[in-house]
Amino acid sequence: YFLSKGVSVSGYDRIESIITNNLINEGAAIHYVDEIQQIKNIDSLDLVVYTPAITEKNTQLSYFKRASISLIKRAELLGIITKDSYCIAVAGTHGKTTTSCIVAHMLETSELGCTAFLGGIATNYNSNFILNSNSKYVVVEADEYDRSFLHLSPDTVILTSIDADHLDVYGDEENVIKSFQEFVDLIPQKGNLISSYGVKVNRASKTTYGENEAATFNIVNQRVEDGAQYFDLAFGSSLIQNIQLGIQGRHNIHNAVAVFALGLELGIDIETIKHSFLTFKGVKRRFEYIVKTDSLIYIDDYAHHPKEIDACLSSVKDLFPEKKITVVFQPHLYSRTKDFLNDFGISLSNIDEVILLDI
Repeated sequence: YFLSKGVSVSGYDRIESIITNNLINEGAAIHYVDEIQQIKNIDSLDLVVYTPAITEKNTQLSYFKRASISLIKRAELLGIITKDSYCIAVAGTHGKTTTSCIVAHMLETSELGCTAFLGGIATNYNSNFILNSNSKYVVVEADEYDRSFLHLSPDTVILTSIDADHLDVYGDEENVIKSFQEFVDLIPQKGNLISSYGVKVNRASKTTYGENEAATFNIVNQRVEDGAQYFDLAFGSSLIQNIQLGIQGRHNIHNAVAVFALGLELGIDIETIKHSFLTFKGVKRRFEYIVKTDSLIYIDDYAHHPKEIDACLSSVKDLFPEKKITVVFQPHLYSRTKDFLNDFGISLSNIDEVILLDI
């Protein structure tokens, strides 16, 4: 984003990656050793931005604090960038990366366009960043970790789910819900909340979606035909039939319906919305096919919470009911593994074979 504005950008990451290499090719100066001497143009820095991955033990962070250089978290910067735009924020303990990528693709498929800050690599764009300076819309994945999302100024919020997670930060599920309520309270009166049916947040007016007749958008007749995923959608007096999704997973139908509701709110016609669903290619490491032959299917998925594992494996069983299922699982975070140890055990016990790696 800042390179596109002509700003001089440098930075640090712990390891080299495709993303850091791309940034270097675009003009950023990046180093991988936590030493002050590595920082380019250290005497002319105007602003330092850091993420929750940087700990207090980081040598560079300590230096910047001593030097009284302007220092803000990434989430605060996103709040500043999006303050004067129409901010569409996608929040939830599960599903926000895929949902925000579908939102961005729908907007880019329509005449509205968007700038998007995403939490994963959108396959259609091979990037986690989309720049469209002609659009007033900004799509942001609103991260609840460390209460980061409270720095945003959302005009419309999609809220996919609230489950106990990041208990090292929140302590218990009640505090998780309380933080999401604080986030929802940031929506202006003229804004909108689009939430999964049954999510425990309060707002006088909201749009809901799910597999429930009481939801504003009711998902019916989900099915897989010839390996493709279809569903029908009932809302008001309308029934839209045979909506096809270009990616797999029953949970992704829910994500798509949240985006459908947003599209109608923004005035996008139904055929354009349906076309964006059909042409959406997914997100790297979100139910991503690495190998797909008659004899072997290999799927890479980022599922790191018991409920995400359940959703992933349910989709695999729907699609490939006759195949033996082997799961290679690497737990993510010591704290999460401790908090949900029994739930992980239950989620992983209902398959043929598990290969369990170190945390």
